This record gives sequence, C-alpha cells and structure tokens, in this order.
Amino acid sequence: MTEAERAAFWRGKRVLVTGGAGFLGSALCHALAALGARTTALDVMNPDGGANIANLEGASVLLVRGDIRDVELHSLCQEVDVLFNMAAQTSHMGGQKDPVADIAINAVAQVRLIGVMREAAPQATVVHASTRQFYGRPISLPVDEFHPVNPPDANGVSKWAGEQYWLLEQRVLKRPVVSLRLTNCYGPRLRIRDARQTFLGIWIRQVLKDEPFEVWGGEQLRDLTYVDDVVRAFLLAAEAAPQPGVAGRVFNLGGSPPASLLDLAQRLIAANDGQGHYSVKEFPADRAPIDIGSYHADDHAFRAATGWAPLVGLDEGLRRSLDWYRTRLADYT
Repeated sequence: MTEAERAAFWRGKRVLVTGGAGFLGSALCHALAALGARTTALDVMNPDGGANIANLEGASVLLVRGDIRDVELHSLCQEVDVLFNMAAQTSHMGGQKDPVADIAINAVAQVRLIGVMREAAPQATVVHASTRQFYGRPISLPVDEFHPVNPPDANGVSKWAGEQYWLLEQRVLKRPVVSLRLTNCYGPRLRIRDARQTFLGIWIRQVLKDEPFEVWGGEQLRDLTYVDDVVRAFLLAAEAAPQPGVAGRVFNLGGSPPASLLDLAQRLIAANDGQGHYSVKEFPADRAPIDIGSYHADDHAFRAATGWAPLVGLDEGLRRSLDWYRTRLADYT
C-alpha cells in the first residue's frame, strides 16, 4: 500500500484508541490524525501508568478521560470502524502486588468492552496490543508463535486471558481481530519517570540527567522495536485484518537484532555522545523470580502476512529518543 493509498484508506474512518494517551496509544493517535481518521482516545490518565497529557499535544484527537472498567462505552464505540485496544495494566510488579486489580483491567474489563462492541460496532476491526510476556522463560530462541505459553507472573496471566477473549470474537463471530505480541518498545513518549513501563525508560532519564543507572544481570538478550515501527505495524495489521490468513491470528513483533543489556547500556551512552555511566547489579530479590532471561522474537509470520519490517535500527532509535527528550524532560520527569 502506497502512502496515498494508506491516507485514502484511513481518511474519515471512525477510530477508537483505548489507552490513547499512553506511550504507544498516543503515537498511534498522532499517526491516525495525520492520515485523516476521526480519532477518539480513551484513557483513565492514571499517574502510575504511562498516560501523559503532553503525549497528545499537537494531535487532532478527541481525548475522553475514563476507565474501561466503568466508563460509559456505548457512545464511544458506536459505529467505529477500527478499535486499537491498547489499554492495559502493564506493570509486572503491580500485577504481583494486586492481582485482583490486574485481572479487572486486563481481563474483566476486556470482556465488558467486547460486549459493548458487539452491540455498537459489530463489524469493526480490532487490533489488540498483546505481549511476549506470555511465553515466560524461553525454551529456545528465537521465540515463534508456537512456543508454549507459560506466564511468569500475574500480569502475564491476566494479559493472556484478555487476548484470548478477543480471539474468541473472530472464532465465534468472525470479527476481524489481530493480536500483536510486542517485545520491548521504546522511543518518544515512553514513560521515563521510573521503571514501571520498561527498564529503558529509566536508563534514558538517568543518562540525560547525567546520573548513573543500574543494569541488572547484563547478559540477557533483548530485541527492541522503535515506536514508529510499532505504529506502522498496527496500521498494517488493521488494514490486513479482514484477509484470510490474518484474521484471528496472533503475531509476534520483534525489531532490531537482539543485544545484551550490557551492550544496550553501552550503545545508549554512545548515542548520548559518550556521556553516561552505569553499574551492574544482581537482580533484586522480588524481581529475580519473574525474570525471563534472554528473549528475542521470531516475527517472520507477521512480515510475511503484511510486508512489515523495522526501518529504524537500534543505534538510530536510541539517538532519536534522546534527542526528543532533551527539550521535554520537564514534561516526562
């Protein structure tokens, strides 16, 4: 699909983005607004989550503040063409400390949203933001979609349940649904105030403030996906969702070739013109039991189905991220 064809596809479409003021949701909202979609962002704006009002600055998007657990959903879902379902509780430790709240957001609220969508937008396409977390500690690398599911923590269990409820919509009612299992995503608008969203966020903050950061372990491999590549993947998934071989499927989304955490720390410092320093620490006692070790995705299935491939390499993505935050630290720390 050319850029002109993509703009024609999205122009005037009614789109709802849950979690639309968060990191990935807001990036998606910016892209949709630029393509001419009539976009509504729904977000609870929880200060402990990734939402930030600054994330939607400059986007022609309607922001509705509300919690998918109890907000009035019918008017928001009425006759939408596409739902990008990004709302979730993503904190691993948050899920461990309060699994009841965790499953209320990631599973029970998903069932509620599904019920409303059946009434208000029965033909809408759904792209669900999922996670590689389900796989737990990998048996072998890279991890494809046939790897056994073995969630390492409560958050993984609740997110797995939410994904499966959405996939039932395709199997039972033939709704076009695609679920993207994401790896570590990074870039502008990522929460960098703390490590609740990803370890890289706190690293970026510390480097820009010229303060040390901690690397836990260090030998673990990770693949990372730059936010622009993630957004393009979600758009491609929605465009291709009705096609045979795409509807009702889960796809891994990877990114740059894997790097160890130690290598990543050094490359982040290099992207900051050599400025920054870190120390290597053992995993904290409460984190060690839920660490999955090394992970990187086999995402050949999604590439084959949609033509997607990452365009931003790791070093370039780190440089872009640091440059973006330099003048915005006050809004994100």
